[in-house]
Amino acid sequence: MARILVLGGTRFLGRAVARLAVARGHEVTCAARGVSGAVPEGARLVPVDRDDPAALAPLARRGFDAVVDVTRQVSHARHALAALADHVGHWSFVSTISVYADNATPGQRAADAPVLPPAPAEVDAPVGPEHRWYGECKVSIEGLVRERMGEDRSFICRAGLLVGAEDPSDRFPYWVRRLARGGEVLAPGQPTDRVQFVDVADLAAWLLHAADTRLVGTYDGTGPAMSRADLLAGVAAALDGPDAHLTWVDQDFLLAHDVREWSGERALPLWVRLPEWAGLMDRDADPALEAGLTVRPLGDTVRATASWMSAHPGDVRQGGLDPADEAAILGTWQAVRKA
Repeated sequence: MARILVLGGTRFLGRAVARLAVARGHEVTCAARGVSGAVPEGARLVPVDRDDPAALAPLARRGFDAVVDVTRQVSHARHALAALADHVGHWSFVSTISVYADNATPGQRAADAPVLPPAPAEVDAPVGPEHRWYGECKVSIEGLVRERMGEDRSFICRAGLLVGAEDPSDRFPYWVRRLARGGEVLAPGQPTDRVQFVDVADLAAWLLHAADTRLVGTYDGTGPAMSRADLLAGVAAALDGPDAHLTWVDQDFLLAHDVREWSGERALPLWVRLPEWAGLMDRDADPALEAGLTVRPLGDTVRATASWMSAHPGDVRQGGLDPADEAAILGTWQAVRKA
């Protein structure tokens, strides 16, 4: 049994880490405000306001074998490290593939891919609906962790797109919902376009593996890339719904008809403009797989996501294309093709 401190633990990845750690018999403490959700049963919640530099100081007396932090706020990381670094054996920081400066080149690895500069001194957290400075803030925090914990006690996990149960985004759930409905489905771009993600439960398991084995270094936490055709076919195959027929629509046509990328209203999730973003969802996952990351079959992720969506419909974000918009765009595309 290990003593594990999760800075957070009330939603998505942090909650998945805490839940799995409890299931494995660890003593789990979650330090969070406690306003975005509940900690898993069996974990202890310590309410803290991380805006307060001294908030985490009382936890230092307990000592922990490992810490997992997912913050995007630079001051929160600085406060946590100042209070706890001397009382912790291993520190995992969940960064992001958004730290990379080159998103166009496929096949890059964390070991040698260029990253963005750290956030300016006056920027403490991402701002605005586009999360400006998100990658830069994560770069800043990576530097703080390495500096305070040293290379021999720090694990930097640059997470890729996270999917699975309790997903707060519309990215993967959109495709589960859409393919479950069946019929003619608007598929963006080309069947060979690459898509890459990792199940939140698999990443949680890897973070605990890192804590257990004292894994150190910097890795991309994501599964192997696959074609968009394989993704959509795999999602459809895992669902008990009517047959779905994919109609592939050229990206320039979609952009010209105000269909948006990645996420949000009137968007086709998991679709990015090529070639500008060809490397975003096509990174080399081999180093992570060789370091203990295991990836479950796509169908398992689809079924877990669908089960959660069915049980908690109010928690599912309703983004993407609505049926009327999708039908109108498909109709226009078919007319153009016939002309």
